[in-house]
Amino acid sequence: MKSKMIFGFHAVTARLRHEASSVEEIYIDASREDRRMQDLVRAAKAVNVRVIPADDQRLSNIVGTRRHQGVVAKAGELSLARNLDELLDAIDGPPLILILDGITDPHNLGACLRVADGAGAHAVIAPKDRAVGLNATAAKVASGAAETVPYITVTNLARTLRDLKERDIMLIGTTEDAEKGLYEADFTGGSALIMGSEGEGMRRLTRDTCDLLVSVPMFGSVESLNVSVASGVCLYEARRQRIATDR
Repeated sequence: MKSKMIFGFHAVTARLRHEASSVEEIYIDASREDRRMQDLVRAAKAVNVRVIPADDQRLSNIVGTRRHQGVVAKAGELSLARNLDELLDAIDGPPLILILDGITDPHNLGACLRVADGAGAHAVIAPKDRAVGLNATAAKVASGAAETVPYITVTNLARTLRDLKERDIMLIGTTEDAEKGLYEADFTGGSALIMGSEGEGMRRLTRDTCDLLVSVPMFGSVESLNVSVASGVCLYEARRQRIATDR
């Protein structure tokens, strides 16, 4: 099983909580003796995960950043659904999926995973090319959501979109120049919300494949929202509609 390094209290604690068997060992800042660290060490020992004291410099060298919060874990890959068919076959009720077309900033990816988890999205899908991978920074920003929301990368996004259509999942793309607003869209059935890249938006082929294009209403002086914020606004509108119709 391939291993990777994850870091930060939220990411490591979430992995221990949801799939402790995948955690091989945890490195902690030996100088920290606060309650938060004590709770994490206690949780690790409760599931028989080895805890290794280290200094701040060693932790920084392991993950390539000083923003590790004194906690780094070596862990295997998750057993979440990793392909589209496996994911869709396991969903009970209308799917709600977030598709990221070309997100290159790991902080944005992590934040998108976090709002996807909060809004109850079933998965986040992204192309393998022209997009950031689920690296340690993205996992840390996700604050545990990388452990609970399947992140599926696909070789051909256009083909994946066609496959979703064949499963009666409506493709709803977001763009500033759409004629319809977000609140005119119906998210109560199977829905895939598509967000474009930070600067260029959706690629032309992605846009042309959408069943509906909508814009996020803007009432202030700024012209647009960060992609993770926009994802949250849209996903929670979808969730609001589903709560209202009990779906």
